[in-house]
Amino acid sequence: MKIEGEREQVRDEAFFCRKRKKENTMRKLIAVLVLLLFLPALSLAGLQVHFLDVGQGDCTIVLCDGEAMVIDGGPAASSQFVYSYVKNTLGLRHIDCMIATHPHLDHIYGLSAILNAAPVDLILTPVMEWDSKAFQSMLKYADAQGTVLSVPEEGDVLSLGSAEVTILHCWPEAVDYGRTNDASIVVRVDYGNKSFVITGDAEDWSEYMMIESGRNLKADVLRVSHHGSSTGSTMEFLQAVKPELAVISVGSDNRYGHPHQEVLERLREAGANVLRTDELGTIIMDCDGEIIDIRVSGR
Repeated sequence: MKIEGEREQVRDEAFFCRKRKKENTMRKLIAVLVLLLFLPALSLAGLQVHFLDVGQGDCTIVLCDGEAMVIDGGPAASSQFVYSYVKNTLGLRHIDCMIATHPHLDHIYGLSAILNAAPVDLILTPVMEWDSKAFQSMLKYADAQGTVLSVPEEGDVLSLGSAEVTILHCWPEAVDYGRTNDASIVVRVDYGNKSFVITGDAEDWSEYMMIESGRNLKADVLRVSHHGSSTGSTMEFLQAVKPELAVISVGSDNRYGHPHQEVLERLREAGANVLRTDELGTIIMDCDGEIIDIRVSGR
């Protein structure tokens, strides 16, 4: 009887040992799942700027302290990529602000895909109407979400986490002069002691207007306008911005010859180091307010 009782005690202890082991394993698994659930949000601490490799087009995503801003969405061919990047790579569940810099297709086509990937609070655009299916699609999805559309004023300031976003340029009337690129919304993002200027397709008229405005254009990073076209990036503008880094979003072997050689020469003369999406793939900049670290996806 004593031996049988000891055997039962051993079996009971073994059973409870296995049970505790399973419980501990389950707790660890739950902890891992919780970490994975919140990992996208955790990765948004500080400032990140993603210059997506969308071919011959533009899409920039700015993240700061858990808040998100999307600037343009790239062309039709990249729509699935930008959707996946927003939804899966970054894991965004909400976008605070979307900027359609101007209504050309290589900038706005992918915005509908992004609106499907995550709800958007606010869309800034230089025009409220445009005769293209891509623009109408953006309006349709924005309306379905109740997203606010607004034409910003130059000098407007928005907060993105602890970053400050200033509207340097927005000239809706440019379309009346047949200069839609010059309607582009241009923004300056300041975070700590570092700054980024993102230009849409703003051309020389816009650049001279920004210089004449007297606003601070100096920035550490310039997203070069119009894929490096010679219609922009005047020497006067580059001297005002004085960028250390110049990012060109451009497609390989594009039919426009972008970036134009004279622009590359001006950028070198201005002392900027040039980073190109057609050579490096998606370019990601991590900024703590003092230092900018660069990562690239490769092609």
